[in-house]
Amino acid sequence: YQKASNLGNTDGVASLGDCYWKGDGTDVDKKKAFELYQKAADLGNATGINNLGYCYENGIGTNIDKKKAFELYQKAAKLVLSAGINNLGYCYENGTGIRMDKKKAFELFQKAANLGDSIAQYNFALTYEYGGRVARNIDQAIYWYKRSADQGYQKAQNKLKKCLKRKRE
Repeated sequence: YQKASNLGNTDGVASLGDCYWKGDGTDVDKKKAFELYQKAADLGNATGINNLGYCYENGIGTNIDKKKAFELYQKAAKLVLSAGINNLGYCYENGTGIRMDKKKAFELFQKAANLGDSIAQYNFALTYEYGGRVARNIDQAIYWYKRSADQGYQKAQNKLKKCLKRKRE
């Protein structure tokens, strides 16, 4: 990824940021990851924009700035990055950088879930399992947990087992 990054490849820059984030082939360096995500974002890379939002949301390599995180997730969502759409939904769900809006969160989770994002599918399943924004529907919850679980998302696998057990009882 270093070579691709040096050549200005935006995916390479964002992926190199991931390497520093996870310590993949290098030492973990969150500050360096932040800088690379910033560079990728400046170059218009949707993943870089989304990951930079996460850094601002959680104070990783920078100070916490929830409003900035929201704005970056909004930008990533406009580029139709499913993770960005999901993270924007999370902001609306929890009032992170914006006034809480559960209806908007539901719509964003649905959009990202339909794009195949495993975490969004999990979040969407939660809305059906617990109700509130929509009527409780255990069959819909199971459907979305299964789609997420099939992609290897551990939380969804655990929830799917619990829902299936509860349905049999």
